[in-house]
Amino acid sequence: MPAVALLVFREVLEAALIISIVGAATRGVPRRGRFIAGGVGLGVLGAMLVAAGAGLIAGFARGAGLNLFNAAVLLAAVGMIGWHVLWMSRHGRQMARDMKALGGAVQTGDSSLRVLLVLVALAVLREGSEVVLFLYGMGAGGIGTASLLAGTCLGVAGGAAMGWALYAGLLHIPMRAFFRITNALLMLLAAGLASTAAGLLLQSDLLPAWGTQLWNTSGWISNGSLPGKMLGVLVGYNASPSGIQIAFYLGTLLLLGVGARLLREPPRPAHAG
Repeated sequence: MPAVALLVFREVLEAALIISIVGAATRGVPRRGRFIAGGVGLGVLGAMLVAAGAGLIAGFARGAGLNLFNAAVLLAAVGMIGWHVLWMSRHGRQMARDMKALGGAVQTGDSSLRVLLVLVALAVLREGSEVVLFLYGMGAGGIGTASLLAGTCLGVAGGAAMGWALYAGLLHIPMRAFFRITNALLMLLAAGLASTAAGLLLQSDLLPAWGTQLWNTSGWISNGSLPGKMLGVLVGYNASPSGIQIAFYLGTLLLLGVGARLLREPPRPAHAG
């Protein structure tokens, strides 16, 4: 059971951290709670469909299939996060003003909410699918149903609690700096996901390596450790990246940074007298 709980905890933690960051970043957007819940529901539904076809998917995954599936999900998530970062760069000041004045909805909030729903669904689908396939393999290996259920419940509860702690901490950031900090977190999150996708495509021989291992910090923090998992989600940490992964990471940061600067809403001029 402890092995099951740890495995599920790590996967749920990744999804929970993503949901926490994007949930905090849309603070003040009306009805965003419904869209987050809807995204979680769609992701869980997708994972249940994966569970229904776990045997077929497990056979497919023995080739490059699982890598390609995960890379596609990750790149789609990068696109969703990138769109949201650019949207927030344009409307963040207005949202802050509306929140300070206890104002109403931001006019273009519905667009951001649709992106939020898809992004949450993708995060839950990816991690949920991995959990399902891992549990399927463990069950086939002889672990009992009771141990699988108990470990899964403990892992889900622990991962969700860590995600909630991050969310609560982000909400304590002063409003003046809130959107700037959450946008920076989203940019790092997108860069890390893009780098991970590049690694999966490299494993499938669809991208060149450009250097198989530029450095190795596994002796300090390994990718599979809890700190490594958290840093991997939050800032895109990789203990032994290839050159193509670094290129994807820096390229994503550059594109989002330049785009956010170009679209940044100018400050409202002060009224005289």
